[in-house]
Amino acid sequence: MSDTIDRSDSTVLDRLVVRFAGDSGDGMQLTGDRFTSVSASFGNDLSTLPDFPAEIRAPAGTVNGVSSFQVHISDHDITTPGDEPNVLVAMNPAALKADLHRLETGGTLIINEDAFDERNLEKAEYDSNPLDDGSLSGYRVIKVPMTSITKEACEPLGVKPRDAERSKNFFALGLVSFMYTRPIEPTIEWISKKFGKNEQVVGANTAAFKAGFHFGETTEQVGHRYEVKPADLPDGEYTSITGNTALAWGLVAAGQLSKLPVTLGSYPITPASDILHELSKHKHFGIRTLQAEDEIAAVGMALGAAFAGHLGVTTTSGPGVALKSETISLAIAIELPLLIIDIQRGGPSTGLPTKTEAADLNLAMFGRHGEAPIPVVASYSPAQCFHAAIEAARIALKYRTPVILLSDGYLANGSEPWLLPDVDGLPDISVPFQTEFNGTDDDGNPIYLPYLRDDDTLARPWAIPGTPGLMHRVGGLEKADKTGNVNYTPQNHQLMGDLRQAKVERIAADYDPTEVRGDADADICLLTWGSTYAAVHAAWQRQRRDGHKLAWIHLEHLNPLPNDLGDLLRRYPTVLVPELNKGQLCNIVRGKYLVDARSVSKMSGLPFRTKEIEDAIEEARS
Repeated sequence: MSDTIDRSDSTVLDRLVVRFAGDSGDGMQLTGDRFTSVSASFGNDLSTLPDFPAEIRAPAGTVNGVSSFQVHISDHDITTPGDEPNVLVAMNPAALKADLHRLETGGTLIINEDAFDERNLEKAEYDSNPLDDGSLSGYRVIKVPMTSITKEACEPLGVKPRDAERSKNFFALGLVSFMYTRPIEPTIEWISKKFGKNEQVVGANTAAFKAGFHFGETTEQVGHRYEVKPADLPDGEYTSITGNTALAWGLVAAGQLSKLPVTLGSYPITPASDILHELSKHKHFGIRTLQAEDEIAAVGMALGAAFAGHLGVTTTSGPGVALKSETISLAIAIELPLLIIDIQRGGPSTGLPTKTEAADLNLAMFGRHGEAPIPVVASYSPAQCFHAAIEAARIALKYRTPVILLSDGYLANGSEPWLLPDVDGLPDISVPFQTEFNGTDDDGNPIYLPYLRDDDTLARPWAIPGTPGLMHRVGGLEKADKTGNVNYTPQNHQLMGDLRQAKVERIAADYDPTEVRGDADADICLLTWGSTYAAVHAAWQRQRRDGHKLAWIHLEHLNPLPNDLGDLLRRYPTVLVPELNKGQLCNIVRGKYLVDARSVSKMSGLPFRTKEIEDAIEEARS
């Protein structure tokens, strides 16, 4: 069997959405990831949506324990993982019950019929077997005894039946690979490399994969084969990348571009932990990673590293940002660069730790005591997370301020093709350290003024501890302008509060003019931030293809907002703000610009579907 597949009898599709669903122990994330990687190497554009259970390990066979992975592949540019799967692979009754409602009418169901026994049906709370009661009549159903065939394929290798059963996900991958003409050799090579330390596991997974592929060749159930041709993408070298990996690589790049060592202080938390895991692999780039005992210690390490002249970074999710708030306030008071990366998830409290949400904007903007302004940057796609990390680091270093970078679980775990950038084209974000005296005392003697500000940026100098003669105070008490001495006077506190605010506001001078996509004379303008970009991009394109005028503004900088945003929004009678929260940006925009912005809210732990955005547009138009 080779990767040269006869495609002469296949039907060409322009796109395909497949959803793999099974128990948490069935390997659905791995299966979906392999289908994604092979499709990426084949040249398809793609977007993925891993969907994990919120419980660490829900009871096997129950709906709460279902783990799914949805991948959308195409021969053209796409941004979303698809509204409705065309194909659902259900490894057990619970997976069928949890995800059948997502499948398009008339879609293909590939079912592991071995799992539909009385015990599993009862766990999934079925009153009757859906394979026999006619409830699946609206779909194309392919019933396959995946478990038993996998055991038979592995038996000659001496694999015990219970161990062989673990390879049934590779049987499913082999079958889908046949049906949709995916290259084969990359998966076989990957199995050998991934499980190379255990020859029996390599043999079992390879045998199961081949058995699934050959089942597709020999069964009449599959019938016609399908193919999604490579996408016409810009020339260059691509890789499939998740948002968290892109953020980690962006931090590596930021360290190189700033000519600074990077120190990450982090406490493991879903869905941010993968950034710590990935960065720990790159010590040869001057990366230092520390797993702290708690969130407060983690941000303290990062701020201490910033004081010592490093690019200090801490990664977390919403609960961690709340715990870090006092130290972030300290970073604002002593005006040091610090990068706080918040991979948002459903809240409040523990909330939905594995589900996506974008409800930490208010926390990022206002989640500190006193007047404590902080720049906020938001990434909007898995690949763009790389550039968002560099931009957040640039602002932190140039303006000597902590910066919050917002991502979310959908971006963190989702993947898409990424055109590797020209490294020479990335910005120089290096900054000089203060090494000499910069002022004089009343007697004319040279001294160091740690809060003597740059005329353009209002940033204070950055002096590494130990630099001769440049001793200075740090701490949370209010500082005097220029000297940094403790000063409680009303006039000084007013001045310092105004200066810190003015410094953040000056960041907007760095922005390019805000881009308005679409029609300047439209009646409706979409205003978005974060991962809503994907569904809104698809909806915006569909609406304009259908002849509707529609404008769209997407924000990457949320604090300060662009200087021209208010004037742009006032041009449109209707402004819609889709958000994965209860309308946080919408409320900010209404209050700041006095425009009649309308919230389009979703808080279900899932990203917007394209149809949901289109429905909101149609409702506003009516």
